[in-house]
Amino acid sequence: MLASRTGTPRYAVGLTRVSTAEQGQSGLGLEAQQASVRAFTTEQGWVLVAEYSDIASGKDDHRPGFQAALARCRQLGAVLVAARLDRITRRAHTLSQLLEDGYSVRAADMPGADDLMMRIYAAMAQKERELISERTRAALRAAKARGTMLGGDRGYRPAMGPSAAAATQARRLAAERAAHRLTLEVERLRTEGVTGQAAIARALTERGVATPRGCGVWTHTTVARVLARAEA
Repeated sequence: MLASRTGTPRYAVGLTRVSTAEQGQSGLGLEAQQASVRAFTTEQGWVLVAEYSDIASGKDDHRPGFQAALARCRQLGAVLVAARLDRITRRAHTLSQLLEDGYSVRAADMPGADDLMMRIYAAMAQKERELISERTRAALRAAKARGTMLGGDRGYRPAMGPSAAAATQARRLAAERAAHRLTLEVERLRTEGVTGQAAIARALTERGVATPRGCGVWTHTTVARVLARAEA
């Protein structure tokens, strides 16, 4: 087993995030982040025991991948690692609360940052976003004062309406990715000697692994559906 620089084995949990479905479907944004997290944990001598992903805004603290990663960190006392700090959260108070609650958080692009530096960086990033938002509102107010029409019907019409087929395809791809990720969790349990759908369901629940719908309680039926989708 790998060991940290202090000689004590240390576990790490990876977290990646993109904001849009398009980025998630392409896989490019997530893959680049995963590569960065894996390289960083290897350099630190940590054991990367799990990886979680979200396709959601960094302002959403309830996204399933984020919550599942926190649950695994609590279970193992692991470090939460992301490629960049804003991949974990865009809220300074959320990061501060994580640190207050005893979580260890690290970002691959700031390898030497300690908890204090993390707090400062998050606060500065949030302040910059607030300033950008205020400058945007000021520019819109100035444009309105000049008589520029803002919003409303500009006469644009899309060439095609919403595509039900594209939406269905996006949902199918998301379900397949979730099934693949969860199948890996199930296979890991089987190698540890956990067999039977009911036993696997209990183990997944105890380890804080989120179900396909994002909740934390597994049943043997949920496990069967995941395995059936993976086989299909």
